[in-house]
Amino acid sequence: MKIQGKVIKYGDDINTDEIIPAGYLVTTEPEELAKHCMEGRDRDFLQKVKSAPILVAGKNFGCGSSREHAPIALKATGVKCIVASSFARIFFRNAINIGLPICECKKCVDECREGDLFKIDMEEGKIENMTQSKIYKINPYPGFLQRLIKEGGIEGWVRQRLKGKEEKRG
Repeated sequence: MKIQGKVIKYGDDINTDEIIPAGYLVTTEPEELAKHCMEGRDRDFLQKVKSAPILVAGKNFGCGSSREHAPIALKATGVKCIVASSFARIFFRNAINIGLPICECKKCVDECREGDLFKIDMEEGKIENMTQSKIYKINPYPGFLQRLIKEGGIEGWVRQRLKGKEEKRG
C-alpha cells in the first residue's frame, strides 16, 4: 500500500473530542461526521485536508474516549494516513478496524513541516519526505492487516469473505 500527499501537522495530545465533538455522536454516517471533523482544534481543517491528506501529529494522538467516530470522521474527510509519534491504543485499533492507515515515527514527526510532501510505503515500511529528501523506517503492516485496510476495514473484509462464499456456492 502506497500513499502520497502533503502534510497537515498538529501537536501532541489531540483527543477524540477535538477530532469529533461529542455533540455529533448521534450519527455514525461518515459524511455527516466529516463535516465537523477537527472543528475543536482547527476550523480550517476541512479546507486544508483537500490539498494535504496526510495528517501528522505528536504523541498520544486519539486519546480520550474510545469512540470509533473519530477515525471514521477523519477517513471521511479524505485523510489518507496518519503519522504520529504515538497513538492512544484504542484509537490505533479503531483506525485499523475501519481501514484508516496509521503509523508511528517520532523522528519523522519531529523533523517534518506542514506542507512537506510524503510518500509512504506501508509494505516496505518507509516514509519518504520528498520535500526534505529524508527517509524514515516504520514497522510494515503484516499481510493480513494490509488486506484488511485495502478492503476498507473489518466490515469490508467480512463482505469480501461472504461474497467469496456466495460465489463458491452459486
